Amino acid sequence: MSAVWPPVLTAPRAEPARSSVPAWLRTPGAVLVIASLWMAAATNPALWRELRTVSILQAPGGLFFAGALGLAVTAILVLLGSLLAWRWTFKPALIALLMVSAIGCHFMWRYGIAIDASMLTNVLQTDPHEAADLASWPLLMTLGGLGVLPAWAVWRWPVQYGRWPRRAGRNLLLALAALAVLGGTLLASYQPLASNWRNHKQLRYLINPLNTVYAAGALAVQPLRRPPGPLQAVALDAHLAPPLARPPLVMLVLGETGRAGNFGLNGYARDTTPALAREDVASFRDAWSCGTSTAASVPCMFSHLGKQGFEARSGEHENLLDVLQRAGLAVLWLDNQSGCKGVCARVPHVETAGLADPLLCKGGQCLDGILLKDLDARIAAMPAERRARGVVLVLHQMGSHGPAYAERSPAASKRFTPECIGNDLQHCAREAIVNAYDNSIAYTDEVLAGAIGWLKTQTAQYDPAMVYVADHGESLGENNLYLHGLPYAMAPDVQKHVPWITWLSPGFQARRGVAMDCLRAQAGAHITHDHLFHSMLGLAGVQTQVYRQDLDAYASCAPT
Repeated sequence: MSAVWPPVLTAPRAEPARSSVPAWLRTPGAVLVIASLWMAAATNPALWRELRTVSILQAPGGLFFAGALGLAVTAILVLLGSLLAWRWTFKPALIALLMVSAIGCHFMWRYGIAIDASMLTNVLQTDPHEAADLASWPLLMTLGGLGVLPAWAVWRWPVQYGRWPRRAGRNLLLALAALAVLGGTLLASYQPLASNWRNHKQLRYLINPLNTVYAAGALAVQPLRRPPGPLQAVALDAHLAPPLARPPLVMLVLGETGRAGNFGLNGYARDTTPALAREDVASFRDAWSCGTSTAASVPCMFSHLGKQGFEARSGEHENLLDVLQRAGLAVLWLDNQSGCKGVCARVPHVETAGLADPLLCKGGQCLDGILLKDLDARIAAMPAERRARGVVLVLHQMGSHGPAYAERSPAASKRFTPECIGNDLQHCAREAIVNAYDNSIAYTDEVLAGAIGWLKTQTAQYDPAMVYVADHGESLGENNLYLHGLPYAMAPDVQKHVPWITWLSPGFQARRGVAMDCLRAQAGAHITHDHLFHSMLGLAGVQTQVYRQDLDAYASCAPT
């Protein structure tokens, strides 16, 4: 037997690396259960706080109820996760859910908000400037501690998936086990769960992250409930009343985040509206919004359907601006906010974000005074034949958009100090928050008075009028609630009670037959956003079968 010289050396076969993590902890099911327990317990302080606020935790069996609720949430998360427990979907989906949980935890805890489809719509429509207003160190700390760290752990964790037939069977077993735990928990705690669910409906909007998952699902199936189709026309018979000596010039100022109770005109202890008080205006003190957010209120208030009909609609309809334009009026939307939510899609519109006014605009955001700049030139650029029939201007304010209330008013308008100058409202004294908010109202007062002053310069050519209506209100720390956007049924009145202010020039009063003294006498009349569509048609002199006199806020002061 011959020997080979020199001998050939071969490297020994490498042994597979052994993980120090036990095998059972390397399964998707174990990772999913641990992550679900983390989300149910650690990212739900707002839920546990609410359980204490409504005295559930202090009641006999309160801790059992909280434990059952946490176990049920965990089981649902495991059930949902079992559908995605595959090699290419498991970790990305779980990491995304952890990050969503952390973000939801921050905003529900810090601002007392709840998450539903409307709130998620607001989030999806938030522009970069609004997002920057909400950024803070507490947000980054919460995101890092409750989201990034566990997400990093999930990403680095060794997970053994196995081949797909066996993985499919194990995923099925995991789902069945989660269903069994969920069913057992519901059976064992059915009575307290059903009772508290019925008596405290707000709890369902605080279960993190299931509230966001449900809201996302609701938005995803919305096109199925409202199948896309042609835009439904409204008021095809719309036409203008016989022309008078001068055409109307109606300015609708769409306010943002206006609390009726913080307007001096409405009896507020602070004189936040001294400029308007010097004008011949009327203020409806019992006006109510269609929603608690811009995304919900603005499309609703410009609709002919009213709140109930708008929420139950099966398709998309034309709105007030379409009808005004169809009647032959010149219509222009000026936006100093995050868009018109589709309302101005078919009429001329201008966004102020791109204007580089050195006094009114900084960092891509403008103070509301920018809305009054160059109005003469803007009207002159509109079609002459439409201008001859009348003009409708819609000015969409930044108003009192929070949480950075201090940024909504210039230094010269800050009458109430000290202000909360940050966006972390819980670190500000409530007095400072209210001061910053009231300064924004005081600046709105200046802007509205400036608008009236400009309208007075147009009386040789037009009969001018101005209507100011806010889209929704705001919470300023009452009951530990901040901002807005709570589901309408559970939202406090301050998020729904809005200002509605009217100024009519003498020529317009004669034209419409509406006396300001009569409107002031009607200050206590109950009106809602349902009235806006018909009130604007009446003011603009548009006649159509769609118009309802009973929903015209000015009809009771006009000759029949």
